[in-house]
Amino acid sequence: MRQLMSVIALIVALNGCQDAKEKQAEHDAEVAQEAREQLLKELKEKELEEQKAQEEAQKNSKLSKIGITADQGVITIDTNKTQGFFKHIGKQIDTKMKEINEDLEDGIFRHEEAGIEFNNTHINIDLNQTKSFLDEWSRRMEGFVREFDEMAKELEEKTDNPPDQSDE
Repeated sequence: MRQLMSVIALIVALNGCQDAKEKQAEHDAEVAQEAREQLLKELKEKELEEQKAQEEAQKNSKLSKIGITADQGVITIDTNKTQGFFKHIGKQIDTKMKEINEDLEDGIFRHEEAGIEFNNTHINIDLNQTKSFLDEWSRRMEGFVREFDEMAKELEEKTDNPPDQSDE
């Protein structure tokens, strides 16, 4: 009888171990599924953030300010925005030219930054101020040239290197 009880106890113990292994396997599968779902969620969020950042960068790019966008090898020019940009620059130049013209007609011209002043009776040129003004003007022009160069490179990169479609 003792042997019979030992065998029954052994069978019950083995059966209990089997149930524990099955429960552990189910638990591991649930944890793995939750981890996969969380990882997919994080990947989707990251992808959305990157897409938003790319769209924001494109909106704020120098090219988009003048109405030019390049996406996947396609250049789009918003003629209204481009026209507005150049009209704005034209108005600024026109206003400055009118101011200078009026001063010249009055026979008085004064540009303190450049160190130049003249009227009907005399001309004063401060060479130190003029040199500083020309140096500053030269740096600004270099900055404009760099900006245009960057815009040209950006446009070239976007048209020559469309996004790789093979990753999909």
